[in-house]
Amino acid sequence: MLSAHVIACLLGPTSSGKSAAALALARYAPVEIISVDSALVYRQMNIGTAKPSASELSVVSHHLINIIDPFDNYSSVQFRTDALRLCSQIIERGKLPLLVGGTMLYYKTLVTGLNDLPRANASIRSVLNQYAACVGWPTLHAKLAQIDPVSAIRIAPNDSQRIQRALEVWWLTGQPMSLLLQRSSNLPVNPSDLHPTDISASVPLLPRFSAVSLEPADRSILHARIARRFDTMLDSGLINEVQQLRERGDLHSKLPSMRCVGYRQVWAYLDGEYTYKVMRDKSIFATQQLCKRQLTWLRSMPERIVIDCDKTDAGSRAADAVCRIWAIK
Repeated sequence: MLSAHVIACLLGPTSSGKSAAALALARYAPVEIISVDSALVYRQMNIGTAKPSASELSVVSHHLINIIDPFDNYSSVQFRTDALRLCSQIIERGKLPLLVGGTMLYYKTLVTGLNDLPRANASIRSVLNQYAACVGWPTLHAKLAQIDPVSAIRIAPNDSQRIQRALEVWWLTGQPMSLLLQRSSNLPVNPSDLHPTDISASVPLLPRFSAVSLEPADRSILHARIARRFDTMLDSGLINEVQQLRERGDLHSKLPSMRCVGYRQVWAYLDGEYTYKVMRDKSIFATQQLCKRQLTWLRSMPERIVIDCDKTDAGSRAADAVCRIWAIK
């Protein structure tokens, strides 16, 4: 049964070398990789997500990559359901599931379930929408800043979906959403990462999960790597990729897919909002900020096995750590 197994997870911030370490491990262990990445789920988004190439995908079976259209949403609750199902199926095939990625909300939801926030209330949302139609979402954001400044800092003034959710929670409970999240989890929670559908109660956990984390001893080295990687994305045709997505006609900049780091900035560049240089700088900075948030999540997990991703042998050391996890009975 699934509960008898320890599931290894290879985590880390963006550009830390997770994919390379996983592919190296797959060359001498019978693994199947389950992606823990909220951007890799989207089809037609290859360059800006650093999606594995066709040749890399042929080396080992990958799951939860290219599973939905960019117009659609994929929540952490859906991820948890899919990941647990896939772990069971992989084990039944006599293989080893290896979860790989850096979407910390996905991992947290998988391991602990989500915070039991109140469910959506249609009446309250209707009132909020009517009010926003009169005064604008930035005004509601200012109201949110008064009652829940922690959430307001993390939510953009025009992010109607998340402003609505935070105000809804306050209206239903009389307490800030950030406080409720803090009480129900020992992990630092970024409310702006939550989707309104991610509000189901926790489900009893079956398997055990053990994490190996690739983290930098010197963050400046990782920041330089992030800049080089984004420049490679630009050279590889990221702008053309976003342009093709725009030409579909059904996508817009407020969709979760188009708010992915890099895509959001390139979209604004194509709208004429940024110059090329500003777009590049903003994309790199946004990726570095994402890295910072990922590391905050990871460092709140004292049970993880930490590998210095700055070292040249980081991949092999991570693979050795994963193998030790699999030896646990």
